[in-house]
Amino acid sequence: MTLDKIMSSPVVTVELDDSLKMVKGILDNAKFNHVLVVEHKKLIGIISDRDVYRVMSPTLGTPLETHKDVQAMNRLVHTFMTRKPITLRKTNNMFDAVELFLSHNISCIPIVDSENHIEGILTKKDILKLVKANRSKFSE
Repeated sequence: MTLDKIMSSPVVTVELDDSLKMVKGILDNAKFNHVLVVEHKKLIGIISDRDVYRVMSPTLGTPLETHKDVQAMNRLVHTFMTRKPITLRKTNNMFDAVELFLSHNISCIPIVDSENHIEGILTKKDILKLVKANRSKFSE
C-alpha cells in the first residue's frame, strides 16, 4: 500500500522564528505530537512533543518558576528542532516506512515531493491503525 493512502494531510507547520511557546500551544491543543518546520514552503525540520518538553524548564508553572524559565518560552524553533528529518515520497509503500521507523527509531516521517514541499505526515500510529483495520488479513 502506498503512503498517499495512509498519510495524514494537511500538516501543521511552523517557521524558524516561531517560539517554543507557540509550538507548545499548538501541541497542547492538538491530537498529534509533531509539527513540521518550513522555510519558503520547504521542509527543513521537525519538532515532537518530546523535543518541546526536553527544552522546557521543569519548574515552569510551579512555585519554583523563575523569570529565566518564563523567558525560555521565547526560545526560537530553529534552536531546538531536528534538522534534515528523514522523509519519504507518497509513492513509497508502508514497508519502506516500517523499515525507517525501526532502523532510525523515529515516530513520524514527513512525506514530501521531489522539491521537499510537504504533502503529508506518517506516524507509527497510522501504521498500527492500518494493521488494525486489516486485522483479518494479518491473522492466520
